[in-house]
This record gives sequence, structure tokens and C-alpha cells, in this order.
Amino acid sequence: MKYQNIVIAVDGSEAAEKAFQKAIKIAKNNDARLVIAHVIDSRTFATAEAYDRTLSERAEEYAKELLDNYIETARNEGLTDLVRCIEYGSPKVKVPRDIAENFKADLIVCGATGMNAVERFLIGSVSESITRHAKCDVLVIR
Repeated sequence: MKYQNIVIAVDGSEAAEKAFQKAIKIAKNNDARLVIAHVIDSRTFATAEAYDRTLSERAEEYAKELLDNYIETARNEGLTDLVRCIEYGSPKVKVPRDIAENFKADLIVCGATGMNAVERFLIGSVSESITRHAKCDVLVIR
């Protein structure tokens, strides 16, 4: 089986970087489209934004810069079929349901741990939730 549409979920963490490197290799080996996705977790700044209206703007700027860097790296590795995707909401929901379905993903790649250790401890990891809710293959990179 060859993968055609691979979604890589990135958040700027070291785990996401490792997952991204693996996704590049898989995309090259399968001649697949690579969808580089970042979900701005709007819940984390919703309350604070009442005091600082620029938080969502800064989060979006960070996401754009982050994806620009990933796109540049993927192009330098020889990939040409690249898509950038920025969404707002919960990564646990957006990645396996909305993003994967919108891009007809047959593989989702993600890091084993992301940036939010407190949330992971309290309600479970994003990668665990993606694995549970995805309708396609999921590769979790340690």
C-alpha cells in the first residue's frame, strides 16, 4: 500500500520536529502529498485575550512562521507537493476529524509528546487522541 496524502501535525516542539523528519521520508518514498498542519489551540488564550487583544494575532503569526520554516525544509529535501494548513480549535479534534478528512489523509504522523505537559497529564495527550479518533493510519514518533 502506498500513502497518497500524509498529514503531519506540528507544534514547534522537538517531538514534532522528529515526526516531521519521518513524514518527509515517508512522503518521498511514497511520492505523496504532505499536508503540514498546525492547530492554534484557541482555548489556551481565550480568557487572556480579554486583556490582550493581540494574542490571537501573535499566535497566527507564529503559526505562519512555523509552517514557512517546515515548508522550506521539505522543499530543500526535494518534496514539491506540499500544503500548509492552519486551523483554530483543539488539536485533539481538528487533526483527526477535520484536517485528515478535508485532505483525504491516509496517514497522520505526529510526535509522541507535544508542548503542553500539564494538559497531557490532566486529560491525555494529543497523539493518543489522534490515534483514537482517526479513520486512517496514524504513526506516532517517539
